Amino acid sequence: MRALFTAHSDFSDLTPTQYDAAYAWLRETGLLDEPHSSVPAHRRVFDAAIAHSGAPWLPDADLLVRGPDELPDDALRAAEALGLSESEAYAQLAAVWGKVDAGERARIGAAGELALVDLLTASVEARVEHVAAWSDGYGYDIAIRASRHRAHLEVKTTLRRSRLTVYVSRNEYETMLRDPDWELVAVRLTPDLHLQAVATVPKDWIAARVPADQSAQGRWESCRFDVPPDVPVPGIPRVTPVLAEGASKLLGGAADWPG
Repeated sequence: MRALFTAHSDFSDLTPTQYDAAYAWLRETGLLDEPHSSVPAHRRVFDAAIAHSGAPWLPDADLLVRGPDELPDDALRAAEALGLSESEAYAQLAAVWGKVDAGERARIGAAGELALVDLLTASVEARVEHVAAWSDGYGYDIAIRASRHRAHLEVKTTLRRSRLTVYVSRNEYETMLRDPDWELVAVRLTPDLHLQAVATVPKDWIAARVPADQSAQGRWESCRFDVPPDVPVPGIPRVTPVLAEGASKLLGGAADWPG
């Protein structure tokens, strides 16, 4: 194949090195994995270009790009090159951001839960159970059990200092309403997934901002909160009674949020 690119005049518009680089990019982005995909090629290429661009605006595209007229220049250039209108490019971008965001939330969410489990295990005089590891039906991720004390922690993790966005399911919210031991705990990790800060989002702040069901025929199942930086309370007050001597200062509230 490389010999064809080198010798045939139809391919003289690009150098063999450029063809090699393009082929490597197609392979790395997975575009060669489904040669018979029903999705038009130009839309698949646009999605791959956006998802693998490393663009600094992509993680916050839900806030920064609220319509076709707010598309960044690099996305517009890619759309034009591939024959997509601004409206089509915006729709594709929204889909790409959703997949990237969901994947990133799953990755850092799992890391945040494990980091907090390790910290709690080393810091409390109680049994620590990572219940989310075997079921997502509890309405919380970590259970702390002592002879006279309980804590049920729903963990939400971020890598960002300036933005805390959390998604709360209906089950998690209804667990909060009926379970006095429930707390929503925010965890901030460094980019290399080391635990940097821990805080608790007050229940009354959450309750005041959940959507309201308008009728018996419709109900919300999940909602998103953008939590201002002055709302989380440093530490986890619910675990204070079972902190061991020498426990991490992150749990006792001595370290500020977001750390």
